[in-house]
Amino acid sequence: MEAAQETPDRPPLDRGALGDAAFLSANGIPQLSVVESTGSTNADLLHGVTVDPQAWPDLSVLAAEYQSAARGRLDRHWEAPARSSVSVSIVLRPVNAEGRPLPTQSYSWLSLLAALALREALLETAGIPAELKWPNDVLVRGKKIAGILAQLGPLGDGAVPPVVLGTGLNVTLTASELPVPTATSVLLEQPATVDRTALLKSYLSRFATLYRSFCNADGDPAAGMAGGPSLHKRVEHVLTTLGKQVRAQLPGDHEIIGHASRLDDYGSLLVVDAGGHEHLVTAGDVVHLRPWTPPGEARGESGYA
Repeated sequence: MEAAQETPDRPPLDRGALGDAAFLSANGIPQLSVVESTGSTNADLLHGVTVDPQAWPDLSVLAAEYQSAARGRLDRHWEAPARSSVSVSIVLRPVNAEGRPLPTQSYSWLSLLAALALREALLETAGIPAELKWPNDVLVRGKKIAGILAQLGPLGDGAVPPVVLGTGLNVTLTASELPVPTATSVLLEQPATVDRTALLKSYLSRFATLYRSFCNADGDPAAGMAGGPSLHKRVEHVLTTLGKQVRAQLPGDHEIIGHASRLDDYGSLLVVDAGGHEHLVTAGDVVHLRPWTPPGEARGESGYA
């Protein structure tokens, strides 16, 4: 339980460490900008890749100390105190080592790849064990610590369509500052550190390694990557959604209740209903995905309608 609250120390991101030429070069990051305040880093980069595509090459990074109009999936809005989070967006132009564009159907894996990279960064940098919740959340002990949003940019003149990948990680939010009771922050999870610069550098390094390996495998989630198992296997291994009874509310008041069995080749969730029928649920379609306990049965901590 959290002790009596004082506002934690919230130093700025270390722009010198983030802009270090050796760090950027080692991770293939052509530019990394930090702004004090903006509406949304995702919106800024979507505007940037539309107005001046050449100014935002692959793996360009924009971070903000404060966002006033951050958006999540389904256009959900949230706002956190300045310097309390890692708020960062990355421009992706996925091509393989020969410069051949990845098939756009592989883009659905990018948010899961980012979640995996953030999970690794949290474990190594802060000593916090995390899991993934399909399609785009990172959880610690069942509570959301981060969300990820991938948005497709304009196709332009036939070039590779860019993706803007935004990540919001709660770092020093106190219990009273959390947006919902089912959220958490690095500060609240007995971390080894709450250094946002160290967390951001670790995340970007892991993301760049996994991303480049994924691109060089032509976006094949079944290919071994970065000297280890495939992206598909890595994600399924830490995906807390699998094996649970879930209720997926879809657009148009449709609902699927069943057993979350596996991910398909495109990162979509396969849900088996009571009749044994398998349903494909895509990240773009799902409105809500929640653990589900049949009426009349005892509900554990993770089971709720």
